[in-house]
Amino acid sequence: MSRRQSRARRSRQSSSDRKFVQRPFQALSNPYKPMEIISEDQVESIHQASLKILRDIGLRVESDTALRLLSDARADVDITSKRVRFCPEMVEEMMTDLPGEFTIHARNPQKTVRLGGNSIIFATVCGPSFVTDLDRGRRSGTHADMVDFIKLGGSLNVFHQDGGSGLEPLDLPPETRHLDMMYAQITLTDKTWQPNWMNTGRRARDCIEMAKIAMQTDDEGLKKRPAIIGGLNTNSPLLFDGGQADGMREFALAGQPVHITPFTLAGAMAPATVAGAVAQQNAECLGCIALTQAAVPGSPTFYGHFTSNVDMRTGSPAFGTPEYAQSVIMSGQLARRYGLPLRSSSTTASACVDLQAVYESDMSINACIQAHVNYMMHAGGWLEGGLTCSFEKLIVDAELLQMQAAFLEPVVINDDTLGLSAIEEAGFGGHFFGTAHTLERYENAFYEPILSDWRNFETWRDDGGRTAAQRANRIWKQILKDYEKPPIDPGVDEELKAYMAERKEQIRIEGV
Repeated sequence: MSRRQSRARRSRQSSSDRKFVQRPFQALSNPYKPMEIISEDQVESIHQASLKILRDIGLRVESDTALRLLSDARADVDITSKRVRFCPEMVEEMMTDLPGEFTIHARNPQKTVRLGGNSIIFATVCGPSFVTDLDRGRRSGTHADMVDFIKLGGSLNVFHQDGGSGLEPLDLPPETRHLDMMYAQITLTDKTWQPNWMNTGRRARDCIEMAKIAMQTDDEGLKKRPAIIGGLNTNSPLLFDGGQADGMREFALAGQPVHITPFTLAGAMAPATVAGAVAQQNAECLGCIALTQAAVPGSPTFYGHFTSNVDMRTGSPAFGTPEYAQSVIMSGQLARRYGLPLRSSSTTASACVDLQAVYESDMSINACIQAHVNYMMHAGGWLEGGLTCSFEKLIVDAELLQMQAAFLEPVVINDDTLGLSAIEEAGFGGHFFGTAHTLERYENAFYEPILSDWRNFETWRDDGGRTAAQRANRIWKQILKDYEKPPIDPGVDEELKAYMAERKEQIRIEGV
């Protein structure tokens, strides 16, 4: 086949004729050395600064139960002000011998994942109140939107986990919507999931009880085979909400892994330097990890990063910035010092799926890869600083992540891959399209994109001249059209519905 023939054949293919092709679901591991941008001495300086913050300033913890636990663990607790100061020796002691790796079990055992070491988990976005797509624009999230987003995340193989149902279904009552969100996560995908409701102990317990039903196990069984990940944010600077603290304790008692993730925006919620913001993040993280260990020694807990900066002209949060990337990599160095897995995120402040959305997300993702992040939250669908969940952005992100997954595959170098026979066969000034070496591997030789259009300009133009966002719009619609619900035992489904009905009635009567 000549180069001209190959180009012509490819040019005749309409983008609408192309079959949606994606890589299979697979566990990912980072084979490269983690990047380090500060020295070991500088890592130690941040650690010591964090201990000084905890000793001299402390944290405000708005949970009476948490305050009692910390007092019993020898922290200096002022019950009236809810201020907790931490002895450095206490913190150092509680940071030793914590589990550095754990397994998260899925309904489908083939989608069970390992967290820690060199492993990487990509999770979809959670938390936005708004949703957007090219057809309907930006709007408040609904239950129907949430269902579609979970279906898409479950269908895209590059995502290992539903990170939190994608968006808040604001058309459901706030007191009980966490139950509907958990039910959708459990039944519409067979991957692992992170509940997006850790803001009270009772809601955290609901997540645990529904996980037990989904996995058909009891308390001890769930401890031995964790199935969910809990995520907690401090209210920076130096404040830990009572509901979050109580939710964290429930997960610790249930043996489910929890990441502690301060949300520190340099210049607004933390000092206006990367070093100062990371030191504060580290102090908040260490203090809250100490609380998990005060609740249940040895409970699985890992290190969360979410430090970025603000636009100092407007005060607006900025994401995917150079400072964000630096803080991710520095956090990786700190997490390895403590022997803990690391959580971070893919982020952008862009209000739409445009070039800014891509280059800020790519900056974030690359920093996560270089830092050896183990758990990448918001890796699919994040837009507008986390206020909005986007269907087209989910497809763009799937492409970015799938490219990273291909990049992480080790390069094989041996007699076969060096291709000396092909070089000899092609000869002087020839081509490799027809060599035996090429014909043996042409179908799977290189990365095949799910979104990129590699045709020439004229063919692209004559086929409608669609942008990446417009192509992404077609792709997510086709995925939803082809979606098949993963099987679930009818008895398990009925048990989940019964639990939801009982809890909704209880909440209606008792308010909790």
